[in-house]
Formats: sequence, structure tokens, C-alpha cells
Amino acid sequence: MSDNVPYGLKVRGADEGAARRRVVESLEAVGLAGFGARRARRLSRGGKMTGRQTLREERTGMLTFEEAREAILARVSPLGTEAVPLADAAGRVLAGEVRSPWDLPPWDNSAMDGYAVRADDCRGSATLRISGYMAAGGPDAPKVTPGCAVKIMTGSPVPEGCDAVVPFEDAEERDGSVHVPAPVTPRAHIRFRAEDIPAGTVVVPEGTVLRPPEISMLASFGLATVSVYRRPRVAVLSTGDELVELGEPLDHGKIVNSNSHALAAAVAEAGGVPTLLGIARDDRESLRSKLSAGTSADVLVTSAGVSAGDRDFVRDALAELGVTPVFWKVLIKPGGPTAFGVRGGTAVFALPGNPVSSLITFEIFVRPAIRKMTGHSCPVKPAVKAILAESVKKKSGKTHFFRVTIETGEEGYVARTSGDQNTGILRSLVLADGIAVLPAERTAFAAGEKVDVLLLYR
Repeated sequence: MSDNVPYGLKVRGADEGAARRRVVESLEAVGLAGFGARRARRLSRGGKMTGRQTLREERTGMLTFEEAREAILARVSPLGTEAVPLADAAGRVLAGEVRSPWDLPPWDNSAMDGYAVRADDCRGSATLRISGYMAAGGPDAPKVTPGCAVKIMTGSPVPEGCDAVVPFEDAEERDGSVHVPAPVTPRAHIRFRAEDIPAGTVVVPEGTVLRPPEISMLASFGLATVSVYRRPRVAVLSTGDELVELGEPLDHGKIVNSNSHALAAAVAEAGGVPTLLGIARDDRESLRSKLSAGTSADVLVTSAGVSAGDRDFVRDALAELGVTPVFWKVLIKPGGPTAFGVRGGTAVFALPGNPVSSLITFEIFVRPAIRKMTGHSCPVKPAVKAILAESVKKKSGKTHFFRVTIETGEEGYVARTSGDQNTGILRSLVLADGIAVLPAERTAFAAGEKVDVLLLYR
């Protein structure tokens, strides 16, 4: 009797118990303690299981969606830091807080193009002699003395003696003087020193994603470089004898390797740096070679080869390479046969081969891991509440991810099916704005009910 007895194969004869024990050992070796292992142990002792017992006990060892995501996030951490030019820092996550080295604004300055005046001279209608001109970045203008005004541009330091600015549109200039027809309030149209940010204030906290406003703030304080968390290097591998690369002949029975390109795009959009490893064929040597190269990255993402088919060898090959399994199979639909493990500092995700399942499991499992590794303070993107436009039914026991479009209604977001929810239908994912998360224990959702929706690619 061969030691490589596939799970589910009926074994008879004197070696029956030993063979079944080997099944248990092989299941545990690839991280299946719980799922399937209980069934195998019972059979190895000569016991029998009913269909209902099989379903219940096999599912006992499978993680829920939330448990699987928590298990992943518990095993990844922010990567090291690096200094990058501020021009390249957009979208990166700040490593360490930044405090303002000086006041902002650093001096009192005009908020408008107009005339710097003394409010005491403008308690009613007044005509003032223009005694100087103050341009932004230019030399200082003379002091504003009683009965005089200085023409001033936005952002210019207000001259000594000035306590208000009258906008051009609220005054009339003629013959070297300016007529101010209405009373002027002290402090009008002046931005005062430190009114935005006093020196020493935390202006950008650690863990902040650097958007254009943060880039503006950092540039305002003269930061040419900024310390950010490193982006994870993510190796992407597709598996299967049926796959061909872009540009290769598409013979009968072959399909184009779309998963690698889709996953690489998702990695880049999530903040990682993708590397395409190509296609691993359905044999152990090809898999070992490609997977071995991938384990040098921070993250390895594979697609296909993780179900229970005769040629699904990915998990076995990963085990041979020393990847410690964390889980295989999750109580979700689509994407149930997802596996996750670790090897040293490399997080390894084995996703289903179906393009829809592959991208959805990336969204719910891989993206949060990448976000945490890039230093995000909130690795899991917050869900939004949306009102179902139509009723939905599902089976109990698994969290379902329902592809939806999002509209804005009078009471907030409205979620509507984007099309056929079969995992073989990619178009409904192309049309989707989000994924409605339908809890495992529920079977029916009424139109008008609010559900959580994970917005896609936003």
C-alpha cells in the first residue's frame, strides 16, 4: 500500500487501519487538523459517519470569514521604513509623526489683494493716501501711518501699523488715493501668525496615508524627504496546464492567464510591489521551482491548485518548502478553498483559480494584509451601510459576498445586484462597485434592509 493515499480513497484489507492513519498524518502535515482530520480518525478506528455528521464535523474545523482574517492579520506586521522624496510619497504610509518646526503662517499676512489700513482711520467713509506697495515675496513696505494705506497682495506680510486689509473690490482707487466707503473692522482679512499651526504641533501622525493635503503640509515645512513604511514585495503565481500567456496561441482547451495580471493590478492598487512569476504547471517540480522563488518575497500569492482535485498540488508543494499552514478552506462563498500559511517572514496565500473567487478572496484577505504591512493604522477598509434594492436568499453556514452596484438614494447608499452571482461570471464583478457581506447565519435578506458593503477599488 502506497503512503500517498489520497483523502477519500476507500482502503480495504489488512493495511486498512495503517493506511487511514497515514491519511490523518498527511492531512495534519498540510494544516488540515480539524477539517477532514476528524472524519479520517473516525474511519481509521472503523467507525462510520452519516451525511449530516460528515457536514457538521468537517465544518467544525473550518474558520469563519472573520476568524480567517484575524488569523492572517495576527501573523503580519508593518515592514521596515525607508526615506523617499516627497514627490514620490503620495499614497505611502508615514513612519513616525511629523511636528511643525515653525509657526504656520510664520508671520501675519494678508488674506486678500487689497489695501493695508489702520481701522481707526476707517470708522466711517474715508479717503487714504497710498504710501507704498507690498508684493508677496517682495521687500517690506513702509509703516502704515495715520491717513495712509499700503497696496498689498495676498500672502504678503502686513506692514507695521496695519491692523486690517480692505479688499480691492470694497474700495476705489483714484489719483494716488483709495476711497473706503464703509467702516472697517480691526483684524479683517488678516491671517495671523500661528493661527493655523503653532510650532511643535503634531501635523501628520504616524500611520497616516499621505494624500495631497498631507503632502502640502509637509512641503509647507520644507521636508524634501519623508520616512515611510516599505511597500511589500508580492510574488504572483498562476498554476495550471491549461494556461497560456498573453500573445501565445489559444489552442482548444487552453485559457489565457488572466489571474496573474488581475492580481498584480490588485497588489499595486493595494500598495504592494508585484512581481509576476509566470505559470507553474501541474507537476511537483514546476510548482516547487516557482514557489521556491516566490518565498523570497514578503508575500506570495498563488491562484488555483488548492481545491481537492487530482492535480491540485499547491498545498503539498508549499508544505515541502517549509510553509507552515495556518488554515485551508474558509466558510465563505465564493472562495471557500483558500489557504494561508507562513514561511519565515513570508505570508503565503493560495487562492482559488476562478477569476471571480481569486479577486474576491484577494479583496477580503490579501488586501488587509498588504495594508497592515505598509503601516496602515486601519488595515481593514471600513464597510459602508447600503439598502438592498431587492431581496436576496442564500444557504446558511457561509458568509456570502454578493456583487453589487451602488447608487445614492434619498436615505443613503442603495445596493443592487450587478448580475449573475455564479463564480464563472466575471462580468458581474466588472460591473460591481462593491461586495455586500451577507452573514453566515442568515438565509434571507429583504428589500429595504441595510447590509455592509465593501467598496471596491476606492
